[in-house]
Amino acid sequence: MRVLKAVVPVIALVAVAAGCSSTEGEDERRLTELRERYCTQLGTWQKARDAADTDAPDPSGYDEVGAAAQDAFLAMRPIRDETVGGGRTLAEATAAAMNSSDSEAEGRVVQYCADAGFETLTR
Repeated sequence: MRVLKAVVPVIALVAVAAGCSSTEGEDERRLTELRERYCTQLGTWQKARDAADTDAPDPSGYDEVGAAAQDAFLAMRPIRDETVGGGRTLAEATAAAMNSSDSEAEGRVVQYCADAGFETLTR
């Protein structure tokens, strides 16, 4: 009976630990998906912006840039509080890059994507 009393708590602890690691794995997978989505949208915005900069002024070209920026902002929202260095969050750096043409901020979000393993999605 003593062995059974000792085994039951150990089994319960193993079951709880297994449940936690499963949840942690799912959380990490979800975070990776969110980062990939953001970096994809950031790259799309960069391409649209660069294309609009090289073409003759065309209002529809700028609409594409605005739509791409909106998609990137939406993709960024769930991970907006992640830090990107320089005392900035991902949200702050993304806003500065897209709204103020802040090249330093853009460099930080591009580096964020590179650090997450998605450097090929941005320029």
